[in-house]
Amino acid sequence: MNVKIRIAKKEDCPRLLELVNELALFERAPEEVTVTLQEFEDAGFGEKPVWKAFVAEVDGSIVAFAVYYIRYSTWKGCRMYLEDLIVTEAMRGKGVGKLLFDRLIVEAKEMGFNGMAWQVLDWNEPAIKFYKKYEAGIEAGWLNGSLSKEQLLSFEL
Repeated sequence: MNVKIRIAKKEDCPRLLELVNELALFERAPEEVTVTLQEFEDAGFGEKPVWKAFVAEVDGSIVAFAVYYIRYSTWKGCRMYLEDLIVTEAMRGKGVGKLLFDRLIVEAKEMGFNGMAWQVLDWNEPAIKFYKKYEAGIEAGWLNGSLSKEQLLSFEL
């Protein structure tokens, strides 16, 4: 199998959003994907892009991608934040995720980041095993907080 890793392009966004929805279904939260294609494209390729991605292609078809952005930690400095590493179900276990993750590590080194961070669901044993092969630390004890767009819009002082 010939896998090509490359930087994502704007025209990839419809396929990338399909993969985002596939991941949300796998993570048992399909209703949580509320971003529109336009918002997704603008965030990656608009006037002020906030994310960058690498895609994995097999026979010209995107079968996986990894999206990251720069995160600033007051404790650690600039770090890569891996938002998602998505491999289609049919391609899991074939080394595609490793190729993408390896490319992210190279990118983090080239960009001079002080590390990488990401989240993994505590029940996603295959993903946890994958990251542990890299001797990654998997932290416990942190709870995620968030406000939705609706909550932000309804906020008043």
